[in-house]
Amino acid sequence: MKLIHLYKEDDMSDAKYAMFIKAVDKKSLALAAQELCCTPSAVSHGISALETELGLRLMKRSRGGVELTAEGEHVIGAVRGVLAAMERVQQAAEEARQGLGRIVRIGAFTSVAVHWLPGMIKSFEQACPQAQFKLLNGDYHDINTWLEEGSIDIGFVTMPDYPKNCRGIALKEDRLLAVLPKEHPLAGNSSFPVAAVENESFISIMENSANDARRALDMAGVKAHVKYTTKDDYAVIAMVEQGLGISIMPELLLGGLTHNVKLMPLDNRASRIIGAAVPEKNSDNATAQKFIAHMQRWIAARYAPHAE
Repeated sequence: MKLIHLYKEDDMSDAKYAMFIKAVDKKSLALAAQELCCTPSAVSHGISALETELGLRLMKRSRGGVELTAEGEHVIGAVRGVLAAMERVQQAAEEARQGLGRIVRIGAFTSVAVHWLPGMIKSFEQACPQAQFKLLNGDYHDINTWLEEGSIDIGFVTMPDYPKNCRGIALKEDRLLAVLPKEHPLAGNSSFPVAAVENESFISIMENSANDARRALDMAGVKAHVKYTTKDDYAVIAMVEQGLGISIMPELLLGGLTHNVKLMPLDNRASRIIGAAVPEKNSDNATAQKFIAHMQRWIAARYAPHAE
């Protein structure tokens, strides 16, 4: 279920925090207003009200958009924390008023968001139809930030990389595969020699998302010649398809792929461990705890030997 917040222009008591954060994330007052279902002037007014309240100039505005000042950089983490706490209060009040199941806020990277969460949620709702979900899609860095702030109840991570304030649960080993153009000279091999990466143009996910491939290469003592970098997983695949280079990506992300590329296991059998992390401060969310138990059962059933 998608949660939509409507803000009145004359009600800045709570909205100014959300307006500030949304403007930072979108780098635009207009885009923030569109997502919050209000006007750009309301967003501008809300941010100005917050600046007045704090006695700081938080944002620099220009025709190209908005960006944080040094003072804004200093306080944004605390503002995110305030917003997360306010959301938890609203959830508790909603439960008390209507007896609804608690909202479960989940942060996930693309492969989990596409290939796991829809099935997990569908089967969970059969047993817990009142459950509500708020899904945030981001890279590893985004998810760890949300976990540190407590703005999500469950974050999908690669083990053991998750914040110290969280409890981690290993879920599934996920192989890393070489992604090659189909006409690549090594495409006929049974596995791809990681050392050969040094002789290729490498297409990389941006640094915050590229931990998996980097680990595989570091483990082999191989340095990639990174010619192209993008934040979009599927853009990498499209670039490989056009013969611009090769890449290394997780098997889960590549599931059901119909692109004209060759997928090969690595000769060093590199993999990642997909896990779930739960902030200690949010461990009282009973619905989230039930969902964690459910997703462990879901993964066990999906990857049981008879299900392969």
